This record gives sequence, structure tokens and C-alpha cells, in this order.
Amino acid sequence: MVTQKKSTGKKDPVLVVVQLSGGNDFLNTVIPFTNGIYYDVRNYVGHKEGESLPFTDDLAFHPKAEAFREIYKEGKMAIVQGIGYENSSRSHFRAMDIWHTCEPNTVATEGWLAKVIRELDPNSSNPLTAVSFGKGLPRALAAPGVIATSVDNLDNYGLMTSIEDNTQRMANLDVFSRMYTPAEEWMGGRHESGVVMNYLANTGSGVLQGADMLKDVPNKYKSSVEYADNSIAKALRDVVRVHTAGLGTRVFYTQHGGYDHHAQEMPAHDRLMGELSQGIKDFLTDLEEHDASEEIVILVFSEFGRRMKDNGSGTDHGSGGGAFIIGNRVNGGLYSEYPSIEPSEWLNGEDLKHTFDYRGVYGTLLEQHLGLDPNEIVLGNFEQLNPFK
Repeated sequence: MVTQKKSTGKKDPVLVVVQLSGGNDFLNTVIPFTNGIYYDVRNYVGHKEGESLPFTDDLAFHPKAEAFREIYKEGKMAIVQGIGYENSSRSHFRAMDIWHTCEPNTVATEGWLAKVIRELDPNSSNPLTAVSFGKGLPRALAAPGVIATSVDNLDNYGLMTSIEDNTQRMANLDVFSRMYTPAEEWMGGRHESGVVMNYLANTGSGVLQGADMLKDVPNKYKSSVEYADNSIAKALRDVVRVHTAGLGTRVFYTQHGGYDHHAQEMPAHDRLMGELSQGIKDFLTDLEEHDASEEIVILVFSEFGRRMKDNGSGTDHGSGGGAFIIGNRVNGGLYSEYPSIEPSEWLNGEDLKHTFDYRGVYGTLLEQHLGLDPNEIVLGNFEQLNPFK
């Protein structure tokens, strides 16, 4: 049984996860700009010397990630270098499944954050303990009996809000309510419901309750921060809106897609790096404006890195990526070791080796930030970092 430690802060700690879907090119995000091998093997996608944004004597951020460099200089960003696991999968679906469940060898049925939800809210009393922004519910938040709320667009959130005729809308909502009422109630008291029906009943009730709780959130939010018009900026703004509404959400999940750069990497990755870094910078500013930044820590991750050599237009699936832990209580700096880019050290003759297990990053966040025993959640005891003040 996982036990939750007593919180010592005035506000409950909150985790915000940003998933970079597709396999972010870590070598072009945190660039070893003084190493000639980088330029030798990346004739097409390598950023020319003088373009990147140095933040140490040897490393530089992507040219469009100036906001990241500002966050790093403020001491609010821990860069986890070489994050990964043994025998890294190059399949998007399997790789994400491994990251989402902490199980690299078999197919698991419970997401790591779903187990966190179960510990934080064992009776499922709050359907907003975890909120995901984007289409569909990430595997990390899914497990039998665990309720997590998924929101595509907070401004239009709620069932069937596009139906203008209010009478028809209420009638349809009543149908949804009947569908999701526990079977023994709407079957005249007969106990004929199966496991699936009970699961749908619990989940559906949570969906309806979550929709009702969120419908007034946008009207309560005011800010001087002007977010850009892109998906990750909008999602992060929605995180602030829900968090500052005081609805008890402890885990937020967001996704930024488009990182599978087999071709045309330069324009696409440039755009994504600008969106991501500025979106997180605006998010931190917004939280501080609302006196809501001290309790939040952000994890930015991707399912794998890219290969050392470009393919003439982009980069193919690889390993040895990187992650970012960001927040006011973070002790910024470099953590773990940057994978060697010497050709003799390449994994399978073409890839970066991982230097730190991703489950150790999860364990760090669980134990040192959320106050949870991580072993049963990450399925083992893994080396942790010390990225907090």
C-alpha cells in the first residue's frame, strides 16, 4: 500500500505534465554547440554556430527557445540530460505506453498518474483531482475505478453545449444521466449490472459532475498575460484558470504535438520550440500574478529522442532524450550527464545512450514534491535527483 506523507506546505503541491508527442529532438533542444561532431553529423538540421543560445560554456538552447534560456537563468529550470531506459522502444505507441505505465517489459493496465490519483483521492470524491487538456484521456491517467476529467476546450466544456435549443439540450443531458446512473437504480432495483456497466456508471457520474464544476471557471479568471494562439499556450492558460478556481486539482496533463520530424524538421521544430518555451514562460508569469506559483512544478517530457545523424531532411526515432523540471521551488541547473556524442559511444552505432532512468524522475517528483512513496507507482526503487530547493 502506497502511503501519502503529510504535507508541510500551506498549499497542496500540484504537478503539471507537458507531453511533447512524437519524439522531441533533444540534441537540437539543448545543443552541444562547441562540439564539432554535432556539426559533422547534422549537415541539414544542425543549427549553425552563432545561431543557438548559449547558457553554459558548452550547451545552448534552440535559437527559438529564448524564453527557456530566461527561465534557466532565473534558476527555475532543471534539465535532466539523457533520460530514458534500457532497450528503448522506437515505436511511438509502445514508447508512450512505457512512459505512461512505468512497465517496459509487459503491457500494463494502470497509468502511473492514475495510481497517484488513487492515492490522493482514494474515494473518488473529486472528479477534478486530475484534469487533462486535449483530445482523449492519456494512458497515464487511466485505470479501472479511477476518475480523471478530460477537457478539449474549457470555454466550451460541458456535454452537448453546441445545441442551441436549451430544452433539447436538457433532454439530451437527461438521457446521458440515465445512461450513467448505476444500473441497479434504473433497472427497478434489480442487481443485474455487470462490471462494465458499473465502471461506466462511476465514470459517467464523474463526467457529469466535472462538467458542472468547470462550466463557470472561465468567467472567474482575469489576467494581464496575453497567451499566444496555439494549442500548448491555450492548454497552459486553462491550467491556470482551473488551478486558481480552487477546485482541488492536483494533477494537470497537457500535450504539445508535432515532434515526429522525419522530414522538414527545421521549420517545424523552430515553431514548436517557440510555442513551447514562450507558453511555459507566460504560464509561470500568470501563476505568479495570481500568487499561485509556489505549489506548482512542471514536468516536460517526450517518448524518445532522435538519432545522431540527420536523414537529409529530418531525424529518425532514437533514444537518450531529455526532460525539464520547472518551477519556483526548483533548484535550476544540469542533472545527470549529457550522453556522449562520440561516435564510438553511440548506441547501436547511431544513437545516444540514456544516462538516467525516467522512473527515477517520476520517483523524484512523487516523493520530493507530491509527498508520496513512489515504489509501487513506478514499480521499483530507482535513483532520484535532488532538483528542489
